[in-house]
Amino acid sequence: MMVKAAYLFSGQGQQFEGMGMDLYQTEPAYRALVDEASQILGQNFAKQDVIDNEENLQLSIVILSLGIARILSSEKIAPQKFLGLSLGEYSALIAANGFSIDEGLKVLEDRSKYMAEAGKLNPGQMVAVLNASDDVMNEAMHAAREFGKVYPANYNTPKQTVFGGDAAGINKFSALLKAAGVKRVVPIKMSVASHTPFMQMASDNLKTRLENVTVAQPNVPVISNTIKTEFTKANIKQTLADQLVTPTYFTDCLAVIEADPIDCLVEIGPGKALSGFAKKTLKNKDLPIFNVYDVETLQKLRNYLSKQEAN
Repeated sequence: MMVKAAYLFSGQGQQFEGMGMDLYQTEPAYRALVDEASQILGQNFAKQDVIDNEENLQLSIVILSLGIARILSSEKIAPQKFLGLSLGEYSALIAANGFSIDEGLKVLEDRSKYMAEAGKLNPGQMVAVLNASDDVMNEAMHAAREFGKVYPANYNTPKQTVFGGDAAGINKFSALLKAAGVKRVVPIKMSVASHTPFMQMASDNLKTRLENVTVAQPNVPVISNTIKTEFTKANIKQTLADQLVTPTYFTDCLAVIEADPIDCLVEIGPGKALSGFAKKTLKNKDLPIFNVYDVETLQKLRNYLSKQEAN
């Protein structure tokens, strides 16, 4: 019996030093994927100084995620749907063969550059707002727009929304929320306002960059943060360009994941952010949730899979 799963692919924010080096030592499938990626990119992603280089951050996260997906492809687990957050959508699309690994990684390398360039021209800030009603957030946002720029960027859970904008807008917005009694307004360590109009230049560059890239219909449904439904061969390019300037609707995407029966949820990549969002959002509170980002967490999932097989 194959275990039916949905995979969540991590975005940025919870990377750690030397990601994947333990898996590289112990898992031949992981090693093969990393060696292939290193060949494509002309850098050795088995080496810590390459993995931890700030400029390689997006690539390192996606390579870790792809390596783990490659390991799982020979385990007794059948992924039904993929869902990534932001950057994680690239891991999901490459894992589902929407892009070849070669083109996917090269596009991602350029996307990182476009975002950094747009961020230098339009520096932004981001802030997470917890446990505030929609009315309170909207009122504060509209009032703060008299002082600067503020946009919704990530609808992570029904109780957590991230906003992006310029310093004047975000500072005023934060002050207004606190004045309205919102206890948790948490600045995020980002120098760019992703998923807002601040990324327009990066979005335009990415759209042009994707024009001559070959895409295919994903072989596992990948649910888009931007359009809340499946990526298709026809919509991948436009959706990924829009993704940079449009909010991510992760909460709505989790509802799509839950619409069909699954046995477990597996977050692939660094950290536990997405599985945390899932725990707060899913209707089925008993669904087993796993995170896989190193040898130890992989073993936990394998133990679960062998128990299921024995049953």
